[in-house]
Amino acid sequence: MLPYERTLAKLAIAEDAYFEALLASERANVTGSTLDEKTHALVRIGALVAIDATAPSYMWSVEAARRYGATDDEIAGCLIATLPVIGIANVVAAAPTLALALGYDVTAALEEHGAGDEE
Repeated sequence: MLPYERTLAKLAIAEDAYFEALLASERANVTGSTLDEKTHALVRIGALVAIDATAPSYMWSVEAARRYGATDDEIAGCLIATLPVIGIANVVAAAPTLALALGYDVTAALEEHGAGDEE
């Protein structure tokens, strides 16, 4: 059985020991994913967008993504990447929360400059 096949089988049968190992620590989860830290953090942000997560979840994940070298453009790009899967309404709803986690208040900026203004 190939490694990805073993992973999928363990996930499909909800193997308790496997889930416990993956959730034991952040390092165990990153290692188990076989993704590099930056990609792992960006995938998590995409998942937060998909589940309509709260602001504190975004804050923690944005901090992690930045720590692993993700740029603010790459972090914002998670909204673009999820768009075809979760739809416009979900991306529009998530954008202000992700923006706040990046230190940018979209609502205030739109009120100050007008919603249709371009730089």
